[in-house]
Amino acid sequence: MKINLENTGKKYNRDWIFRGITTQISLNDSIVISGSNGSGKSTFLKMISGFETPTEGEISYSENKEIPVEKIYKKVAYTSPYIGVFEEYTIEELLKFYSTLKPLKNNIKFDQFIETIELTHTKNKAIKHFSSGMKQRVKLGLSILSDSPILLLDEPTSNLDKNAILWYQNLVQKNLNNRIVIIASNNQKEESFFCTKSIDIEEFK
Repeated sequence: MKINLENTGKKYNRDWIFRGITTQISLNDSIVISGSNGSGKSTFLKMISGFETPTEGEISYSENKEIPVEKIYKKVAYTSPYIGVFEEYTIEELLKFYSTLKPLKNNIKFDQFIETIELTHTKNKAIKHFSSGMKQRVKLGLSILSDSPILLLDEPTSNLDKNAILWYQNLVQKNLNNRIVIIASNNQKEESFFCTKSIDIEEFK
């Protein structure tokens, strides 16, 4: 899997969020996108995911052969504060629905999944009754454990307490191989400790 960005930029109305980004991202790259609030980190992830299109330049994807941008969503797992889940569902119901859209690694079953996210005691509760930290565990579990070559995480430790941050760090580190991982972070080392490359989005204004 490779992602190529050629002179890529994005603007809203007359304001450029970023521009002039040229880079190649390859399988097993782990990259942190850093910058202050409002600098364009989330917009960059949306653009990589195919949800947003660049205003200028090009993004291309390949995995043995070129992948059309309209099909890249099949290769992407994405967690972000602005992406929710169906809160009327229990975790089991959500997992059944999610797995019809995107398979999980090793065909993980419900009991193994709920143990992995350490929420066994909530198995019969609707997600709407969960705390914000518990909801974040569910979202991170679905994304990190997806059988997808591109993993995008936007401020993944938001709403997590100290113990949950350690849980996140352990889970993501176990699931880095054979994928591209890109994290948007406000310079939180606890989120991006494993990243080997970085892009400061504020350098592309």
